[in-house]
Amino acid sequence: MNSQVIKVGMLGGTFDPIHHGHLRSALEVREALGLDRLHMIPAPQPPLRGVPQVSAEQRLALLKTGIGATPGLYADCRELRRAGPSYSIDTLAELRAEYGEQARLVMIIGFDAFLRLPQWHRAGDLLSLAHLVVMARPGYQAPWPEELNELVGSFEVEGANSLMQRPSGGVLMLTLPSMMAISATYIRERLSEGKSVRYLLPEAVEEAIQEKGFYQHFSQHDE
Repeated sequence: MNSQVIKVGMLGGTFDPIHHGHLRSALEVREALGLDRLHMIPAPQPPLRGVPQVSAEQRLALLKTGIGATPGLYADCRELRRAGPSYSIDTLAELRAEYGEQARLVMIIGFDAFLRLPQWHRAGDLLSLAHLVVMARPGYQAPWPEELNELVGSFEVEGANSLMQRPSGGVLMLTLPSMMAISATYIRERLSEGKSVRYLLPEAVEEAIQEKGFYQHFSQHDE
């Protein structure tokens, strides 16, 4: 592979709020895959999820605060500008157009989201635009549902080097060293109860949340 070919990752999420688990995973994925850039993209209202309590613009501001000056990580607001539901296929198409046909483009998702992949909008077209990297839990081996196996089972590769031989089309199960068990739901619950969230998220994010009075009322939607 030409060493000049850019390697780009897309990591979407609600980030409600951004915490150390999100940020550490982003860094470890970037390192493991040798990514030049990793776009962290907050979703306005993901199609398969509940409605976040804090606005999309406020979550984006917290994400920017959390990333700070960390090299290679970018808070990307493109899905907030899009009308209607937020679909990953549209974001991948935009990134592919921006970076070109030879760029190595990777969509990174968690294992729980991976299990729901057959429900995604135009799921069968995702691998034509990008690779799929699944952040697997250490020591956790769950069988893939038949529908998922039919969709992507034949595209699985072993290791980042194999994945990066082509611009798109591979599936990689990636176990990260840290995989911090931090839950945004737990953080929101503690904030609503006036309890400390120190060391669960960056101090600057905690200060911004307290200053703005976010998460004063507990919201029990998905992570």
